[in-house]
Amino acid sequence: MDLKLLDSILASVEKPARYMGGELNMTQKCDAELRFALAFPDVYEIGMSHLGSRILYHVLNAREDTICERVFAPWPDMERALRENQIPLFTLETKRSLGTCDIIGFSLLYEMCYTNILTMLDLSGIPLRAKERGDAFPLIVCGGPCACNPEPLAPFVDAFLIGDGEELIGECVDAVLAAKRGGMDKPALLRTLAQIPGIYIPSFYAPKYDAEGHFLELDRVDPNAPQRITRRVLKDLEHAPYIGNPIVPYMPIVHDRIALELFRGCTRGCRFCQAGFIYRPVRERTRETIMEQARALIACTGYDEVSLFSLSSGDYSEIHALIPEILHEFEKKRVSISFPSLRIDSFLKDDLVQMQSVRKAGLTFAPEAGTQRLRDVINKGVQEEDLLRSAKDAFEAGWSSVKLYFMIGLPTETEEDLLGIAELARKVSALFYSMPKEKRGKGLRLSISASSFVPKPFTPFQWEAQDSKETLIEKQKFLRAALKGIRGAEFSYHAPDISVLEGVFARGDRRLADVLENAYHHGARFDSWDEHYKQHAWETAFAEAGVDPAAYAHRQRTPGEPLPWGHIDMLVTEAYLMRELARANAAITTKDCRAGCNGCFGEKYADYCKV
Repeated sequence: MDLKLLDSILASVEKPARYMGGELNMTQKCDAELRFALAFPDVYEIGMSHLGSRILYHVLNAREDTICERVFAPWPDMERALRENQIPLFTLETKRSLGTCDIIGFSLLYEMCYTNILTMLDLSGIPLRAKERGDAFPLIVCGGPCACNPEPLAPFVDAFLIGDGEELIGECVDAVLAAKRGGMDKPALLRTLAQIPGIYIPSFYAPKYDAEGHFLELDRVDPNAPQRITRRVLKDLEHAPYIGNPIVPYMPIVHDRIALELFRGCTRGCRFCQAGFIYRPVRERTRETIMEQARALIACTGYDEVSLFSLSSGDYSEIHALIPEILHEFEKKRVSISFPSLRIDSFLKDDLVQMQSVRKAGLTFAPEAGTQRLRDVINKGVQEEDLLRSAKDAFEAGWSSVKLYFMIGLPTETEEDLLGIAELARKVSALFYSMPKEKRGKGLRLSISASSFVPKPFTPFQWEAQDSKETLIEKQKFLRAALKGIRGAEFSYHAPDISVLEGVFARGDRRLADVLENAYHHGARFDSWDEHYKQHAWETAFAEAGVDPAAYAHRQRTPGEPLPWGHIDMLVTEAYLMRELARANAAITTKDCRAGCNGCFGEKYADYCKV
């Protein structure tokens, strides 16, 4: 690569640090047998905040036979510059073109990053469709939560890695190295990969549809391909590799702090939450291990903030011992602690008092729904008094910035449920201003965030219809009016167009690949970013492909009907999800798994709960 030309380009684009590399703790190897490009299909600031990518970067670079380098989706100004100067997309570590790597591995965190994957392949001179890529091109693999329904991306990807990646990624690399050494062609390599538990090769399967266009099943094209692909589970999280010496960016990133993963999985069973089902069972790290990691990470990065990261960090069995231990040990370094969000039934009053002694950031609570009936429908498992107690505890501990996170469009939602959101916000505001002035902050900042419900695979709501864009807009307007006049309240919401498109791809099949490619050619990029979302590009793409998005997003599905993701086994049984759907419709809650097994894995995987 012409580094002088690259320097001139970087001087002309927004935030050149996105593409420079050279950060503290970056791994840079001279040579190795296999070169792996760890690709994140969004901007640097988001990708560098992703804990999973940091773990895999460390795992791969710990191998002597492998070089792992990073690449992120270029912002539109950088994409234009690369095209105008005919420079292929490159890795940050050595400025090597992606097309010269052996494996390119994409992290799939959300459906709205899919067009960025096509951008990154195209900028690298790599054909978009897997069938057009011969032995000369890298192996394209994908993993992450969205891989649990791989079908919309199936024609573009050689292999999907389903489940925890710490062990699976190494087995994939071993197979590719053996293929290189043995002169194996790509079809033979794919057959080898298909025999590794947790790896799905989409080219070995073909979808079938009925006369009305409804999905029927996947036929195996290769008889040696497994009928179902079972999610990989990292059983021993305590001794698993973590992030080593993490890279410290030159520029601010979304989560610019140390992340300590307390545990993986969740026992709560919120019926809308895909992560809560696909990461089961819960596996904890001991407090001793977490403290060892905290010491090492603070020493090698200089960060003064620690995020206690998990799906429900307040449920960590040693949380009340861990918080004071971290604060006491690093008191002189003024290290603070943050939570991504707090369960409103977590008893953290004493911890909040200690945390505010260092630094107060905002606190986030997630009631999700405005009435108890709807919270029971979604199995949130919390009461209104839990929220009010938590808010009161926070205010008394010195906090004055609180965010309440809700969803609109949940199954069985009524106007009363929306009014309940405003009523909860009003009570929280009243709590703050009922306190004596000398005991509260200067002014309340009460952020009310309302995202739009998106039904996701492998949840009890995977069969539910999603609200239309028009309905979501009306509900947003209604809620905004209901919140008007509440002291300190600020209202934010997600663009309904994007939420509906997310719903389409979350439960889509392979016919959406044509839509995706059409949208890309019409300029769709960074679709999760409001300022870059191009509704016309997507409308044109659906029309050209002859695909009706409403058939994916707004159709009520029948439990038991064939599903495009039915060949993926995420361990939680469909029978259990059906049972939970029935309980949701009756507004019956299901107990936390910590209070006793609910049998979500069935007999086949029952022993996983003992992990």
